[in-house]
Amino acid sequence: MTVGLLIITHNDVGRVLLDATVGMLGVQPIPTAVLGVTSDKDPEAMIDRAHQLVREVDHGDGVLILTDLFGSTPSNVAWALQHHIHTIIISGVNLPMLLRVMNYPKLTLPELAEKALSGGRDGVLLCKDLRE
Repeated sequence: MTVGLLIITHNDVGRVLLDATVGMLGVQPIPTAVLGVTSDKDPEAMIDRAHQLVREVDHGDGVLILTDLFGSTPSNVAWALQHHIHTIIISGVNLPMLLRVMNYPKLTLPELAEKALSGGRDGVLLCKDLRE
């Protein structure tokens, strides 16, 4: 079995990140669902859909939930899933984080969460002109 992944973001941000990741890797080794939250959708309906998606991607080893901006509607939808015993929620999803997650499909949920955090942090760099 493997950990499932649910990406909850504003609009299509999660879908675009997932498409870029799969395009770079050539595979999607983790069962993944994406929920794009828009301002015209009822938050309660989004929470219901998120519960459904967690059930779809959870194959017994839990679900890592990645969201884009802490305190935003997608984050609040993710937070509504916290009562699931086998979920970990991480805010601040970015491409390096998602690439790191997809490269370690055999890790446990806590181990995969640590990889996500390190990938996200390590992927943020100050790029400066070395000629200075």
